[in-house]
Amino acid sequence: MMNEEKKKIIVYYDGACPSCVKDRENYEKLAGKRAGEVCWFDITGQDAHLRDIGIDPHKALSELHVRDEHEQIVSELDAYILLMSRVSLLKPLAWLIGLPVIRPVLSSLYHRMVQRRLKRTGRL
Repeated sequence: MMNEEKKKIIVYYDGACPSCVKDRENYEKLAGKRAGEVCWFDITGQDAHLRDIGIDPHKALSELHVRDEHEQIVSELDAYILLMSRVSLLKPLAWLIGLPVIRPVLSSLYHRMVQRRLKRTGRL
């Protein structure tokens, strides 16, 4: 049981964001049995807790953060790569977004999309 617990990662996601919730649901469907290896933590109203674990609450809104099985926190595309690499169907995508040619472009697009969403919903 302890070994199983050690493999879990924690995803800090925006539960007030409908598309974020939808992404979580899609991930869980694709992950199948492995979905249990991921704990989902809704960051809504959790600023103090986020600061306690070293995550800037503003950055938590604008970038995905994941705590890996070694207690290290990764963010942005590294967080997506970690999360996707745990699911067979998503591994090729994780590899693709990690490529040096694609990564900076995707990072820029990702940040623009998130900023637009946060402004549109009055959360920025």
